[in-house]
Formats: sequence, C-alpha cells, structure tokens
Amino acid sequence: MITVWLLAALAAPPELPTVGTAAPDEALNALFRRREGWIGADGAFSVPLSDTRSLWLFSDTWVGRIDGGRRKPVAMVNNSVGVMDGVGAKAQLTFHIPKNANDKPAALFVPPDGQGWFWLFAGHFANDQLHIFLPRMEKTGRGGAFGFRGVDLWLGTVSNPEAQPSRWKITYTKVPCADLANPHRKIAFGSAVLATDEYTYVYGYEETPGKLFPTRRLLTARVPPGKLTDFTAWRFLANGTWTTTWKDATPQADGLATEFSVSYVRGLQQYALVYTEWGLSDRIVGRFARSPEGPWSEPLLLYRCPEAKDKTTFTYAGKAHPQLAGERELVISYAVNAFELAPVVQNAELYWPTFVRVQLK
Repeated sequence: MITVWLLAALAAPPELPTVGTAAPDEALNALFRRREGWIGADGAFSVPLSDTRSLWLFSDTWVGRIDGGRRKPVAMVNNSVGVMDGVGAKAQLTFHIPKNANDKPAALFVPPDGQGWFWLFAGHFANDQLHIFLPRMEKTGRGGAFGFRGVDLWLGTVSNPEAQPSRWKITYTKVPCADLANPHRKIAFGSAVLATDEYTYVYGYEETPGKLFPTRRLLTARVPPGKLTDFTAWRFLANGTWTTTWKDATPQADGLATEFSVSYVRGLQQYALVYTEWGLSDRIVGRFARSPEGPWSEPLLLYRCPEAKDKTTFTYAGKAHPQLAGERELVISYAVNAFELAPVVQNAELYWPTFVRVQLK
C-alpha cells in the first residue's frame, strides 16, 4: 500500500508554494549596468562553473558607451559572454567581446558556414567541457523587433573553457532533433538544461500557430551524463515513457516561451520551471514538480514586470539562476526591449538583464 501511495504522489504535481516577497535585486542590477564596452544585451542564460564562478550567455549585445542617457556610438553583435567571479557583494563581472579582422566588435559564436547568426541558449558544464545550445537565426526582411526566424539548431562545445573566451576552441555540431523551419510544428531543445546524478535533462518546446501568440509547450529529453553530444543516446518523453524518436515527444505544459529555466529549489524539495508567460508578457510564472520529468503544476504568478506598462516596450526572457538563490527563493532575470530599434539606442534604461528576488513559502 505504501508503494501504491508513493507512486500516486509522484504522479501528481505538488501543492503550489506561495510568494512571500518579490522585489528587484538592486545589487545585481547595478552589477550588470555598464557605461562603456558591453552596454546591454538580452538572453542572460547562466552556467555555474564552480561554487564561486558563473558564465553568462547573452544574445544580441550592444557595444559602445553611455553618454547623456543614450547609447552612442554603438554597434550590435549577435552574442557575447560574461564571467562572474565571487558571490554576493564581492562578485565581479567581466564581459568578453572579440574583434574581427577590421578591429570591430564581433560575435563569439559564429555559424560554420557563415550564414545567419547564433543566439546563445542554455549551457551545460561537465567533465571540463562547456556545451551551449545555439539556435541559428536569419532575417525575414520585415524589420522591427521581430524581423527574424529560426533556421536550425546547433550545439557548440568548448574544449578549454578555463581559458579566456577569446582563446576558446569551439567545435560545432548540428542538432538533429530539431525543426525550426516547420510552420505547423516547430521543435527545438536547449531552452534549459538540468543535471542530476542519473541524467542530464534537456528541455525544449514545440510551437504551433496561435491566434495572437504562437502556442509553445514543454518538451523533455534526457541523456546519460557525458553523452550530450551523442544524439543516439538521447531519449524523449512521450506519454510517460521514453522513446528514441524525437518527433514523438509529447508536450507537458503550455503557455511557454522559447527561453526558460528548470532548476531545483532545495528548500521546497521541488523543481521549478520559470518563464515569461506566452513568451511576451509582464507576467513571470513558475510551475513546480517533484521530479525533473514532471508532472508540472499549474502556473503560479511570481512577478509582474512594471516596465510593460509602457506600450512602446515589452518584457520577455524570464528565467531563474539557482546558483544565486537561497534555500527557498528564486533569483530571476528578464529583458526589457522596445518594438523599434531607435528607442533602445536613445534610452539607456532599456535592454539590460533585470533581476528580481522572489521569496517562496
């Protein structure tokens, strides 16, 4: 009877926690606000490298200086990284942006064939190697903040992550279990990575057309430790069982974004799936589960982004960074952007990783 009760408990989502306080983390926000060099980016995935060191992964990045509340002169590169050493008030953050043959700022990760560009999604550090999921994008010609589309998905592997990023040795492998070009059902993995003793879980999404926003639902894959680049070892969750066929993966939770996080909250003994609701919203929500495989609870509102009250801006890319959080809390970042490019250049209050600290009870 005890076994039956335990199996039933694991098959149901846990009771939702409650939010005690949710407020901006001013110290973290100040750490990321720079006046010269790296002056803003979105994305903001993080990868713990040790107990006191984290790698930060950014997508579109402004390079230049802040003058009179404006970015000028500026250039944009499609990705950059930062290294955070130390914790708390003693943390130091160094950004790394390479230069091209013309001594101009350049992206660190570049498609091998030179076509399109990479954005940086979730990363994983194990066995002295760093792996980063890289969706490749291209322009659509529409302009504005959404004039892009996905092409395919790659995995970048850094064999010497202990070196300065400018000296990294990077190999690129195309991820076969993805389809970003399908207008009816896009599938991608690498939105979040979670390591346990038994498996490395790689989370992604399926995207189907919707009336206002695309509908994105959670997909889950897993692979034995050390096998991330061996795609024959990947297994995909399909109706409660694991299959070798990625197109058979079945969704678990809806309302997702392309960017999110899955992490373990020690004080709750639960896993937290954190994302911006529908991908573009003032609502950052969390779902909770007893297992990395789910099932996941209904969404709990964690924080409402005040910047979204301005109809010319939008907020997105919510995700948690567990290495910065305490036993019963979430430290969450999100991005603030404008629907047109000019306001981001003219208003240096936009386009930074913005952090909030959420206490859970």
